[in-house]
Amino acid sequence: MPGPIQSIERAAAILRLLARGSGRLGVGEIAESLELAKGTAHGILRTLQGVGFVEQDKDSGKYQLGAALLHLGTSYLDVNELRSRAINWADALAARSGEAVRIGAPLEGRVLVVHHVFRPDDSLQTLDVGTLLPLHATALGKVLLAFDAALVASLRGGELEAYTRRTLASPTAVKRALAKVREAGWAGELGEMTPGEAGIAAPIRGHGGIVVGALGISGAVERLCDPDGSPKATLLGYVRDAARAVSRDLGASRW
Repeated sequence: MPGPIQSIERAAAILRLLARGSGRLGVGEIAESLELAKGTAHGILRTLQGVGFVEQDKDSGKYQLGAALLHLGTSYLDVNELRSRAINWADALAARSGEAVRIGAPLEGRVLVVHHVFRPDDSLQTLDVGTLLPLHATALGKVLLAFDAALVASLRGGELEAYTRRTLASPTAVKRALAKVREAGWAGELGEMTPGEAGIAAPIRGHGGIVVGALGISGAVERLCDPDGSPKATLLGYVRDAARAVSRDLGASRW
């Protein structure tokens, strides 16, 4: 049986060291901590940087973990409690509504789709698990924003990206919409991310009533909305019932 590959062991040790640290580390610090030659550490870091597993700060030249590691979360999502608790309810929601269902959680100022159930018909669809969606232009994102002041703070800095002419592209407009989401307990989206598509979402709460995710459906405007653009009451009820069921399973005492 072949033995361990030294370069991989060293790369793993560097990643663990960066994960334990409270800040960025320089090549010399990493080499000294792991008793590596500075040239060896630098070569491994450059390779890890090339695949996105580490990032180098342009000003200090020091290294930190890279965003690409976060996208290795597909295997993690299988054991993620939010996803595992919600799978059955998401499947049932897709069957009841006839629409695609997505479950989202906040990640780096965006919405990470942790579970996606296809619309139950024979149409061609693309799996969205692992996709990062904008907070301000999706029903899932608006739910997460409405109950997390830290996420709202991430919207500062001028106009937001406008995906369609309906996108709420100013922080002020988004904040007004979020106040309505908090009052109503659900969020809607009408052609703000993709023309002709709509979304309805509700919060998933954990222990203490803290919002830990969002669950919603998405599909054609004419299927999800009444002529005045408001979500169809039946579909809204299905979404809210499913979100409450997941919240109960996660130990929420209120929703």
